[in-house]
Amino acid sequence: MTDPYSPKSCSPGRPRAFDPDRVLDAALPVFWEKGYEATSLTDLTDAMGINRPSLYAAFGNKEGVFLRVMERYGAQYLDFLERALSQKTAAEVIRAILRGSAKAQTQPGRPPGCLLLSTHLPDDETAQSLRDALMEQRNLAGRALTARLKRAAAEGDLPADVVPETLAGTVTALCRGMAIDAASGATRAQLLEVAAFSANALARRLTQSPG
Repeated sequence: MTDPYSPKSCSPGRPRAFDPDRVLDAALPVFWEKGYEATSLTDLTDAMGINRPSLYAAFGNKEGVFLRVMERYGAQYLDFLERALSQKTAAEVIRAILRGSAKAQTQPGRPPGCLLLSTHLPDDETAQSLRDALMEQRNLAGRALTARLKRAAAEGDLPADVVPETLAGTVTALCRGMAIDAASGATRAQLLEVAAFSANALARRLTQSPG
């Protein structure tokens, strides 16, 4: 007897009987490990436990699944960012971001590194919307950090000669470098050491007076 609540029991015209977040979580490692172009619809439906009509009805197509996966990734793997930005000082914000990034890029049981940086999209014009969406997701953290550091500058929490955009770009570059290292085999302990060293160096810079 077919289970009416099974994802594969869905058919066109019937309400979805699956949790979208759950099936997106199942699709995420497929894109991460195989890449966008190499991931087929069969790969996705097998991993998500739904049939093609259900996938089309819920997400439109493979591109639609990937767009939702990127959003889900941001919420699931970068949730440390909001907590980091709430720290009291710029130095504490930077330390929390670097440490959180090192941990997020070395989650046990998940691919190392960062999905948003490791994903390669087609070069043709049909993928432009995907590339735009990917770039938007990549830049979210940097923009949020820039805004927080601008506030720190206005509050006198940054030396007058430190440009918030430059400092945010430096931290973002460090996080991206750690993601590459993680994908290349660096351990969590190694990345945490890098994060601590970098945070300490930046903290010393932030205590220096201009001139």
